[in-house]
Amino acid sequence: MVPLLLIAAFTLVGIVGCAGLLHLIPRLGAVGAGIGAWLCRAPGLDLVVSLFTWLPPTVLGILFGWRGVVGAIIGQVLGMLVWMFGHELANRRHMHGPRIVTFLNRTVGRLNNHVALWVTALALPVFIILRVAELCVYPILTPLVGLPRYRHGDWVNVSRQKFHGLIGHDLIWCLYCDWMTGVYALGAEMLRNVESFWCPIRFANGKKCDNCKLDFPDLHDGWVAPEGTMGDVVETLEKMYGAPVTAGLPRDQRHPWFGHPVRKRVERKGS
Repeated sequence: MVPLLLIAAFTLVGIVGCAGLLHLIPRLGAVGAGIGAWLCRAPGLDLVVSLFTWLPPTVLGILFGWRGVVGAIIGQVLGMLVWMFGHELANRRHMHGPRIVTFLNRTVGRLNNHVALWVTALALPVFIILRVAELCVYPILTPLVGLPRYRHGDWVNVSRQKFHGLIGHDLIWCLYCDWMTGVYALGAEMLRNVESFWCPIRFANGKKCDNCKLDFPDLHDGWVAPEGTMGDVVETLEKMYGAPVTAGLPRDQRHPWFGHPVRKRVERKGS
């Protein structure tokens, strides 16, 4: 039986080694810069996130059972801490300058700030599942009902590593937010298509409408009022998705949400 601590140590070395490789790749000339750029955007970024998150506990869990899962998670956390310490050591000139962690430790307390950050890490499985749905579920809807395709890399990418002076602790958590924001925003964009295509009816709860209007602009700009009729709903669908409208749209953008940019491009061409 492989001891849990040995699995943790193996994972720690792997995490730190992969992180070191990511630092090295952009320095390998033009080819390295190209690979580095690819790894910062989906689908390359999906590979990087997988290597640092769900793959180690999954693979080691299959091989060694619960010890593999627990050991992998311990090694991942320790590997992240080792990388943060090393990155800050390598960028000592920024250590005593303005930093997010310094301000927040002073504002809410060091313990509260750090515990709260690790609590946000518990949301990681949720975002991974959302990303899987974006990759494996939504694309099926394009050939079936014509919901628009998306270049995932325009949403799911990271760039905060280029921000001058962002190091170690601040950098790793900012990259986490960078990735999460893109995944969430792409998921919201896809859901706009789903809602407007299948259910263009405004909510009866006014407070819910106010809360959702930012993520679902069609709510107040096209969806049928709750006191309307099913005839109104079908009329709205005909207006937004009928043959005269969709004829001018690209085949893989046939049924976008009402405010989708592709509709505006077609309107400009027709005007």
